[in-house]
Amino acid sequence: MQISTTILMVRPANFGFNAETAENNFYQVPDSRSASEISSLALKEFDGFVAMLRDQGVNVIVEEDTSEPIKPDAVFPNNWFSTHPDGKLILYPMYSPNRRLERRKDLIENLMKRKFKVDEIIDLSFFEEDAQYLEGTGSMVMDHQSKTIFACYSERTLKIPLDGCR
Repeated sequence: MQISTTILMVRPANFGFNAETAENNFYQVPDSRSASEISSLALKEFDGFVAMLRDQGVNVIVEEDTSEPIKPDAVFPNNWFSTHPDGKLILYPMYSPNRRLERRKDLIENLMKRKFKVDEIIDLSFFEEDAQYLEGTGSMVMDHQSKTIFACYSERTLKIPLDGCR
């Protein structure tokens, strides 16, 4: 069974439509509501989800997003890093430049201060220099028990960095 007892969530500071990633993300469409209304709704949904998870006994670590630089997708940290049962933490190469701004050393340091098991950091972000991307568990599914990764190649999921996280 693959169940996490602890999850990290990033409380959004500037959640909203990301024009840069929408260029090639079928699921992103502009919303007619104002940015402040969308932000307010996102915070309400976020806080409600945290409360629901905690009510179910899940240990939720909440990190606040920073207001600058603006990162509309900061609520999805699983795209830029993942943690693993063996103590590895992997940093991923992100396709969109504004998604790369989400990487926060302080967030990783806070996990380690909380005694979260991090024995090794594997930084694959250097692949960005060669236009090789792998957007974490947003672009692949890891079965830790069978040591299998399921992914479909795309501009956000390329073979070379994928091979680097096996």
